[in-house]
Amino acid sequence: MSARHKARKRALDVLFEAEQRGRDPLTSLAEHVSRGEPPVSAYAVELVEGVAAHREAIDAVLARHAQGWELDRMPAVDRNVLRIAVYELLHRDDIPGPVAVAEAVALVSELSTDESPGFVNGLLGTVLGLRPQLSQVEPQDS
Repeated sequence: MSARHKARKRALDVLFEAEQRGRDPLTSLAEHVSRGEPPVSAYAVELVEGVAAHREAIDAVLARHAQGWELDRMPAVDRNVLRIAVYELLHRDDIPGPVAVAEAVALVSELSTDESPGFVNGLLGTVLGLRPQLSQVEPQDS
């Protein structure tokens, strides 16, 4: 398992926990970092911070392109994996789009429902295809 895959999984843990507890993800992140076990890598921190900073826009993208699904009706794991992947697609020039999609599919294959991989792949494929237009609306981080 690659270091980035582990970082995505740890970021998912933090985002999922924060959502389930109705807490700010940055508060949950700070607690995870201070505990140090399991360790939270710099990339996991960046993912959580990036999703938190751009969550409104990320959720708008997901809501607009998730045909037949409302964001709050998606499985929580899928919703948070999608947030991480959309953050990577729109705000990380160093992550190839197909890698972000494949990593998201791998996470939901491991952690969510049998239908989740196909749903996540399809939705992120749409977002990936629209990446140039969406990136113009959402400026990329440096």
